[in-house]
Amino acid sequence: MKIRPLKEQYEIRDELLKDRLDNLLAPIMKETGIDLWLIPSMEYNEDMLLKLLTPMLYPTARRITMLVLYYDGEKLHRYAVAAKDPALEGYYECRYDRSKESCWEALIKILDVCPSKVIGLNYSPDYAFGDGLSKGMFDSLMANLPEKYTSKFTSANELCIRYMETRSEKEKPYFAEVMDAAMDIIKHTYSREVIIPGKTTCADLEWAMMQQVNDKGLEFWFPPTIDAQRAGKGMFSGDEIPLEEGDMIHCDFGIVYLGLCTDTQRLGYILKEGETEVPEGLRAGKEENNRFQDIVCSYMEKNMTGNEILTASLKQAAEEGIDATLYTHPIGYYGHGPGPTIGLYDNQKSVPVKGERTVNPDTAYALELNTKRPVEGYEGKVVFFTEETVLLSDGKVGYLAANRDEIMKI
Repeated sequence: MKIRPLKEQYEIRDELLKDRLDNLLAPIMKETGIDLWLIPSMEYNEDMLLKLLTPMLYPTARRITMLVLYYDGEKLHRYAVAAKDPALEGYYECRYDRSKESCWEALIKILDVCPSKVIGLNYSPDYAFGDGLSKGMFDSLMANLPEKYTSKFTSANELCIRYMETRSEKEKPYFAEVMDAAMDIIKHTYSREVIIPGKTTCADLEWAMMQQVNDKGLEFWFPPTIDAQRAGKGMFSGDEIPLEEGDMIHCDFGIVYLGLCTDTQRLGYILKEGETEVPEGLRAGKEENNRFQDIVCSYMEKNMTGNEILTASLKQAAEEGIDATLYTHPIGYYGHGPGPTIGLYDNQKSVPVKGERTVNPDTAYALELNTKRPVEGYEGKVVFFTEETVLLSDGKVGYLAANRDEIMKI
């Protein structure tokens, strides 16, 4: 697929931001009980929320930039303690004249006309996403604001998480487009154009993926990894063992495009001479893996916590004879995003705090898991690693990429 020109990408992201500010933020502020959200940042040490709440041509704070978002019960008022900047027009009302006042005096004037019950600040012991306020900036707030305002300070952690994890209706189609871009790279990598049996290594494929990302002007949020399983040999990776016909390949790959992240694990099989299909044993293992995906999704649709989904999914898998491991995580602006943790790769028991969060509507997840199954010709059990980016919308989990039921034929 063709990647959009940079100008168009910026226009889309700014359009989505404006929509979120106009339609999404106020209900979440009401839900979380924060009627005034204060986000101060110093240049080059910005709160990640400042970057998510400002347009593309405002990439950093200007010396000190402070956003003030006040919901009066009917309308969301958006102010910026910042020098007037064309990039902020239409998003925030800039109220700061550097020639006449300090930024703190400008902030106090805004707070004076916003009779809030609380003032939410981004600090949290549990979530990086809600902990963007620096110690230095907090100290400056305490030193420069009167007690009538500092006494209202409270953590805006829940607001940070709910805003970041929620996908707007306008965003959802673009998320599918981002997934298409990622799948194009995986499909090209899983081809004889890239893979030369007896020569190409797993490390070569990792570099091939990174080069494609670079050539398309995209980014990856973690370096891709490739490993393979071979009958009679087991699992291997790296640059020492060339891939051969009959190997099953597994990738873990995630890009950033239009401000959204993907996280995908797909399997591929290098056909032997004369083969036209993936061997039956591997196909049966993939079908079992898909069944476990469906089990997990069924519980994600039931308004359960991450820990409850983990426990119920593993219990049902065991009852159906599936050897399964579950480690699913939220995804969106960040690959490992805010929201409920549903198991960890090295911990299949309940996870404190993050596992206790409920799966909310209009949220996205990297449905990451594996299943193990004996396959004729392989020593021990073959591991079927998969990961699909999914979206919970209208009470149903939908897959953003097609053909999750296949092992790609190479």
